[in-house]
Amino acid sequence: MNVFIWDMDETLILLKSLLNSKYAEGFNGSKDIQKGIEIGKMWEEHILRVCDDYFFYEEIEHYNKPCLDALSEYDDGRDLSGYDFAKDEFNPPYDDPNRRKLAYRHRLIADKYTQGLHNVLDQEMIERWDALYDMTDSYTDRWLSSARTFLEHCSGENNGLAPHVASSNVCTGTGYKNINVLVTSGSLIPTLVKCLLFRLDDLFTHTNVHGKLESSNAFHGSRSVLVDQMSGSVRLGMDGKNVKLHRQWLGHSLELIHNLWVSTGSQVLQ
Repeated sequence: MNVFIWDMDETLILLKSLLNSKYAEGFNGSKDIQKGIEIGKMWEEHILRVCDDYFFYEEIEHYNKPCLDALSEYDDGRDLSGYDFAKDEFNPPYDDPNRRKLAYRHRLIADKYTQGLHNVLDQEMIERWDALYDMTDSYTDRWLSSARTFLEHCSGENNGLAPHVASSNVCTGTGYKNINVLVTSGSLIPTLVKCLLFRLDDLFTHTNVHGKLESSNAFHGSRSVLVDQMSGSVRLGMDGKNVKLHRQWLGHSLELIHNLWVSTGSQVLQ
């Protein structure tokens, strides 16, 4: 079994470097810096809105857990179809009854994540989201779609890569099952929402998304998105499984793929 452990921010997606203009500045004037900042702010708005309106973030941000299953022992399996979350008096102290209420929220979040945002958002917001994704991908020279292509390749879902791309055996192993795991220094709910908004939810199940344990600084001050970056490239052995933590490898590989695509004019990444 191959288990691929991924970082998200400034690796699979771009956000902080758009907001602080570091991404555009790296192109020595060929990128519109203000446009990049505006794109980052639009992502901020989308992330906060989805977090608060659909994923209880304003209620539970101070009760951050590393994964949605963390409180499963408190979930009694109650049917939530008629449950009124607005009136269940979820608040301190953080005792067993409130842990159960938090577990209910985690279960509903998991259900919404599995359904996908197209079954949660209204049509107007979906259209705005789609337009923002396409604008971002164009502005960043296909960074988002390139990262997605790599994830699909690692999952064994994309066999359409050109030979000089697909020939790498970094991600694939004959006879192995490949699993993608997302580990981030940000808090869990914004991370799940970013997976959904950046179209990664079909490649990371909610059970394979892990945030940090303590209360997050992902939304700090004005609740703007400021995410610490993980770094390094580490190869670990775990119970005979191949575990690869490869932020740096991904960055270099994305650059290589993009350069090949640009230089050949081919549709490698399509």
